[in-house]
Amino acid sequence: MEQPTVETQQRVQQLRHQLQQASYAYYVLDEPIIEDAVYDRLYRELQQLETDYPQFITPDSPTQRVGEKPATQFTSVQHNIPLYSLENAFNTEELKAWEQRWKKVKNTEEIEIKDSDTLYICELKIDGSALALTYENGLLVRGATRGDGVTGEEITQNVKTIRSIPLRLKLENPPPIVEVRGEAFLSLNIFANINKERQQNGETLFANPRNAAAGTLRQLDSKIVAKRQLDFFAYTLHLPDETELQTQQDALELLQEMGFKVNPNRQLCPSLTEVQTYFKDWDSRRQNLPYMTDGVVVKINPLNLQKQLGFTQKFPRWAIALKYPAEEAPTQVKAVTVQVGRTGALTPVAELEPIQLAGTTVQRATLHNSDRIAELDLHIGDTVIVRKAGEIIPEVVRILPELRPTNAQSFKMPTHCPDCGQPVVKPQNEAVTRCINTSCPAILRGSLIHWCSRDALDINGVGDKLVQQFVEQKLVDSVADLYELTVEKLTKLERMGEKSATKIVNAINKSKTQPWARVLYGLGIRHVGSVNAELLTQKFPSVEQLATATPADIEGVYGIGVEIAQAVYQWFKVPANQTLMERLKQAELNLSSQPSQTESSSKQDLTLSGKTFVLTGTLPNLKRDEAKTLIQNAGGKVTGSVSKKTDYVVVGEDAGSKLTKAEELGIKQLSEAELLELLNNPQ
Repeated sequence: MEQPTVETQQRVQQLRHQLQQASYAYYVLDEPIIEDAVYDRLYRELQQLETDYPQFITPDSPTQRVGEKPATQFTSVQHNIPLYSLENAFNTEELKAWEQRWKKVKNTEEIEIKDSDTLYICELKIDGSALALTYENGLLVRGATRGDGVTGEEITQNVKTIRSIPLRLKLENPPPIVEVRGEAFLSLNIFANINKERQQNGETLFANPRNAAAGTLRQLDSKIVAKRQLDFFAYTLHLPDETELQTQQDALELLQEMGFKVNPNRQLCPSLTEVQTYFKDWDSRRQNLPYMTDGVVVKINPLNLQKQLGFTQKFPRWAIALKYPAEEAPTQVKAVTVQVGRTGALTPVAELEPIQLAGTTVQRATLHNSDRIAELDLHIGDTVIVRKAGEIIPEVVRILPELRPTNAQSFKMPTHCPDCGQPVVKPQNEAVTRCINTSCPAILRGSLIHWCSRDALDINGVGDKLVQQFVEQKLVDSVADLYELTVEKLTKLERMGEKSATKIVNAINKSKTQPWARVLYGLGIRHVGSVNAELLTQKFPSVEQLATATPADIEGVYGIGVEIAQAVYQWFKVPANQTLMERLKQAELNLSSQPSQTESSSKQDLTLSGKTFVLTGTLPNLKRDEAKTLIQNAGGKVTGSVSKKTDYVVVGEDAGSKLTKAEELGIKQLSEAELLELLNNPQ
């Protein structure tokens, strides 16, 4: 191969710089600086030079935005910083209630708000799909979906196709690590073109731009993603040292300096009065925007106040989404049924004549509780207005009494549990009616379904119908009984052969390797979601430490509030729950961050401590999550991208660009067998 001249290398650098500047001007600033034909000519010249001299290819080159080979699957990755969802408010009264709540948090009166640090900042809520971006030394190394807020899917190659996301930050001396959060979305005209093409091809149309954006991001072929022309607005910035940033406004301005597109329609507001004016103003103006927005995000502007307020079990206390009225439609109530959840809560549900709402068919809608039914004055046969906002469960907003049939019957909440027949109670200070019979089949079913769910113990094959049989046949009285099921017991169930029973028993036994955080979430303690379970197990790496912790100890965990701390503390004080934990310990589940007894003794020594692994391709026996768990239980770390800090790359069939990168960097490669050998016989 002909060796490149100095002039050739300089030309490559010059072309790359020109194309990056042109792309930034076009996709971020919306101010083109060169003609499309000129851009295409320069791009092709760079592409040809990189083909001739591949040593000049860099990850941030404009030619590297689209991968040549489709991915075979996406890898689950843990977010470096959790992505919390936002609490919703649907009117100004709920907005005022949010302000009252955060002002009650201790010590906020000690925070001094400077004149330059206006209390609130309002940003339009873009109706798209959240992304988490990671930059190392200014270079984009990972893009991931939100997922459950703790873990998401790595989609870096797809993220690179979004032209408004810089492959390299526009900073002279970027921090070593930068985390950026934002929203990927489709403009309305692009969305219309996509659906037009799908219709011509006889394909199912996307219901709305948000669904189209989410579906696009999960395409395995990045060429398809690039063709759909996703866009991106950045809205959150995390730096290793945030002392230079005083406000959210500072963060947004720095994001712009870094090369990101930031929504320009933001506004500083001294009080909720200005917030409400902004909200009302954009209710009409948003109709003229080239993208969908379904509300306004209200954030406390000073970052020091944000830090002090922290988080509840699900949401940051310092931000809220003020939503515009959602799509509504009328339909008729055919009946009202009552569901009993795993906490014993009775929830009335309206059974409806099917209607199309927000792109989906709706046949049921929540009525929340007896107070809400009384407020609505709901009768069977009423014509009601049903609303669905975003991903929330459809709800009955109001009734149309003028359309009520003459024979319509009012609905009253039952006085006894519809599942166990025991009397129900409605505490004086609560709106929820509850069954308090701990032996109630509905509570047991809900607990078992939650325990087996994907985010908890992820027991494959144990769904609602099988749980129903477990309870009806009295095979299971608690989650601990699952681990005493045998093939012989299961084959007595209806339509359960020996082969299926063996699979179920194996799946249950396999769940013993799930980490302590999943076990804690699976217990179903009130207010403890998957994100809080992760936070708690990081602070309390064993059940003994958490069970003996004081409420003050628990509340001291970043993101855990008083209500959650009290719920956890009280749960572990109940004798029946203590017995349950002892039985789970005997069943050899992971009740600590250390490996369980079902794993080899070598792992208990954290044999892979300090080692970083990357998984690529399809392994012959282990699933990706299984291999990840084995490595983490042995003290190792699993990341989604290959770098100089990677110690091993575990290679399976159809390995992709990660293998290529590992070969370039000279990183040691392992087969599945070699990984297992390393786990059992550390070097």
